[in-house]
Amino acid sequence: MTINWQKKGSQMYSDKDTWNGMYGICEHNCEYCYNRRWWKVWGEMRLNEKALKDNLRSGRNLFVGSSCDMFADVISKDWIIKVLEHCRKFDNTYLFQSKNPKRFEEFKGHFPKNTIYGITLETNRDNEFSKAPQPKERMNDFCIWTTYDYVKEVMVSIEPIMQFDLNQFVEMIKEINPEYVSIGANTNLKVKLPEPSKEKVEALIKELKTFTEVKIKDNLKRLMK
Repeated sequence: MTINWQKKGSQMYSDKDTWNGMYGICEHNCEYCYNRRWWKVWGEMRLNEKALKDNLRSGRNLFVGSSCDMFADVISKDWIIKVLEHCRKFDNTYLFQSKNPKRFEEFKGHFPKNTIYGITLETNRDNEFSKAPQPKERMNDFCIWTTYDYVKEVMVSIEPIMQFDLNQFVEMIKEINPEYVSIGANTNLKVKLPEPSKEKVEALIKELKTFTEVKIKDNLKRLMK
């Protein structure tokens, strides 16, 4: 099943459906990734040719690439173009989210018209839980991309949220100037992450609401008790 039409009430519920044009072991090797359970079954990263025949309908909000970071350095440029071109056949709003946003530059002219560009920032601090670029590097690359006139809407995903420095993190996100910020918690509880307190999360939400919309994922409730 390459398309997941979202249902309210599930722990992972968001306001976007998901579609995956590729799957496999992700280069970023994030220890907390909930898809790691499938890696032995999936094997190496591959383009899902069957998915390129999917009817993506129209009028949907579709998150493309929820099973892996499709903009990781090792992903074939041809694969990414095929996924983007398939999306362009359908009149939807698409979210493309990455921890490696420097690669967005390679695909100017291929993204669908109604695209939201997203960046994942679990924290402002460097960490060893992922082989993806560190947060500050991601942010700098993303801010360069957002200077283009055709980049109309951007978002930040703070998931899984990890311990952060409040003022520095808020300033980092403010520099991106997102239309909205989505916040969620770790769902792979076998991996112990340094997580912020309820009070600190509340302080972050309060500060973010002064300049952007904040969307709270259902899985954040675990930290807010």
